Amino acid sequence: MHLVQLLLPLGADQNEISQIRAELSERFGGLTVYSRAPAEGFWRDDASRTVRDDIVIVEVMAAIWDPVWWRSYRARLERRLGEEELVIRAVPIERV
Repeated sequence: MHLVQLLLPLGADQNEISQIRAELSERFGGLTVYSRAPAEGFWRDDASRTVRDDIVIVEVMAAIWDPVWWRSYRARLERRLGEEELVIRAVPIERV
């Protein structure tokens, strides 16, 4: 089992976010969205400036880890949301 987290921009089109939630819920049987208090992302750009972004974290638990599917899905989301790069991270977990 893997816990997969998608870090999505808070300012993204809400219709797109709703569609993403529906897609992931349908594929994985449920999800969790952390949207009450947006997380803050910080990183350095090419000019070594600190960039800040408010994000929403969407989590799913995937019984089967398919990195090819996730890379393809990330690329589709980047196009749909107009983002240069989205972060999707996965961690193996054990349900207890």
